[in-house]
Amino acid sequence: MKLLLDSSSSLLFSLLLAQLPVFTSASPVPQRRPTDMDKLSNQTKNLMKLTQELLREHAFDSDVEPHRFRSLPEMGNRSANDLNNLELKPTLSQLHADLKLYEHHFEWLNKVSKKHHHPAVPKLVEMIREMKSLINLLHRQMQRVEAPKLIPATPSLPTQLPYQFDVLQSSHELLQHFKLFCDWAYRAFLSLKPKVTAVQ
Repeated sequence: MKLLLDSSSSLLFSLLLAQLPVFTSASPVPQRRPTDMDKLSNQTKNLMKLTQELLREHAFDSDVEPHRFRSLPEMGNRSANDLNNLELKPTLSQLHADLKLYEHHFEWLNKVSKKHHHPAVPKLVEMIREMKSLINLLHRQMQRVEAPKLIPATPSLPTQLPYQFDVLQSSHELLQHFKLFCDWAYRAFLSLKPKVTAVQ
């Protein structure tokens, strides 16, 4: 009888051990809460996607007259090689000032597009809304790490766009420039994330 009980106990113990991985895997894995830097990179990526959609939907074959906008952030001096050497506070401050400048340009473009009944207006409105949200989120992150707020440059905008073709050319140039900025800003936020963690 004792041998039978010992065998039964041993079998029960073995069955419980066999079920242990099942119980463990059935437990829900806690989701990591996204940080503000995660949100910044995700929103920037979404803005880049909206920009690419606008470029695809309203592309045209004619050559774009360059340099209609003389106050856009300089992108020629930003390269992938610089990303590992970015300083946290100056980079956040500069990205915020750049985004504020783009915001002025796109609000102007939205205004002139409405006058010419341009079909891109609904997506432009969505884009400006996303941009404002990104600016607010970035400002909150700057406050957390005590990054200074820079005064954006005064935008230099075309005085008038008499024809819809002028609007199309201007929007194309602005969107192309902003796409480059978003791509760089997205990589910058990813690069800065460990530095933010170290500060907080």
